[in-house]
Amino acid sequence: MTLFETRPITVSIARPAAEVYAFARRPESFPKWAAGLGAGLTRDGDRWIAHGLDGDVQVRFSPENVHGVLDHWVTPPDGTELSIPLRVVANGDGAEVTLTLFRPPGMDDAAFERDQGMVAQDLARLKALLEA
Repeated sequence: MTLFETRPITVSIARPAAEVYAFARRPESFPKWAAGLGAGLTRDGDRWIAHGLDGDVQVRFSPENVHGVLDHWVTPPDGTELSIPLRVVANGDGAEVTLTLFRPPGMDDAAFERDQGMVAQDLARLKALLEA
């Protein structure tokens, strides 16, 4: 059994969880706060294409649901699919948004730290957008 090192990265948002989920679940919203998906997304059947600095990647999103699940899967040009678990849960009148970051095999400490910082910035942007 292979287990990857993980880091849960969480932000509290002072908006109802249903509102946070309704905004964040739409693939068209992701470029507004998720810098890792590049400048924009275009639909391609059941998948979306993200246009980034390192080229285009395919993105697949979990279907709309009542559980706050915003998982998505990113497939770079090399064909390796990366799972990105993302959840919105109620916290009183607000919400907690948590992304679980997996450390892929061969990723050095500096790159893993950099990715954690990028995810934290993305979640901070989501918070700023929704609390404005």
